[in-house]
Amino acid sequence: MSMESDVIVDRRRMRRKLTFWRVAAIVVAIAAIGTIATLVSPGGRGAFTSSGTIARVNIEGLIRSDRDRVEALERLEKSKYAAVIVHINSPGGTTAGSEQLYDSLMSLKAKKPMVVVVEGLAASGGYITAIAADHIVAQQSSLVGSIGVLFQYPNFSELLKTVGVKVEEVKSSPLKAAPNGFEPTSPEARDALDALVKDSYAWFKGLVKERRGMSDEELAKVSDGRVFTGHQAVGLKLVDELGDEKTAIAWLVAKKGVKKDLPVRDYKLSPRFGDLTFLRAAASSALDALGFGAIARQVDGSAIDRFALDGMLALWQPAATN
Repeated sequence: MSMESDVIVDRRRMRRKLTFWRVAAIVVAIAAIGTIATLVSPGGRGAFTSSGTIARVNIEGLIRSDRDRVEALERLEKSKYAAVIVHINSPGGTTAGSEQLYDSLMSLKAKKPMVVVVEGLAASGGYITAIAADHIVAQQSSLVGSIGVLFQYPNFSELLKTVGVKVEEVKSSPLKAAPNGFEPTSPEARDALDALVKDSYAWFKGLVKERRGMSDEELAKVSDGRVFTGHQAVGLKLVDELGDEKTAIAWLVAKKGVKKDLPVRDYKLSPRFGDLTFLRAAASSALDALGFGAIARQVDGSAIDRFALDGMLALWQPAATN
């Protein structure tokens, strides 16, 4: 029995060592490939760019604060790209994230000729992003606008009454942690939220008025929260012309002196490691094998969704119908 126990223990030790070296090999391979990807990717520090190239930047999905994106745009400012075309297809996101992206693009525009192309949607925070450019191109059926701010929260008070649950709390002042969703919103809390929304709304409208050169009357026509088609938006001064990337390039050539027939290359805003799906999957598997399941799920990105958005929103969402 003693010899059999020793054999079992030795086998377990060998398995642990084998697992360790397998995981170590995966990590080393990921690091090596990630380094190579950084050097050859369009947005990497060592990217082989030249003055004979136009950068294509894609802004898609929900917009939230993103330090990696800010740093990527700062690197683009210092690169040798001749110009930048920003493609937008976004319903917006948080007001803070949209403001951060707008500021980054304004800084970029000060260094390089820049034009925006609305792919399908540039609403709310997506439109804040678009107006950083001096020229906006949109498809005829694109949707733009939704100039407004939203503060949305669930209220479970009636549900809690139904199941017989009452939330007790002790707080320093009536407006602390209000609204909280566990009780009806007080008039004071609603007034406080209303002031926040109105302040951000005024900022949004002021930005549109300044960047798009609108009068108060023109601004009033487009700032009631509606979206407009690209065709409508031209007449309302929300966009400058209808077209696509070729139209944007023609504008850069005609108005900004960019050389004709320059190639356009994608410039990645997310970390190069995050762009490579198979590397993310490998990293997730390695972390899971080491017992870090929660971290593995974050690397895989499956936990990120709309409900991760915090704070006030500059977001367009069509009303659901039965």
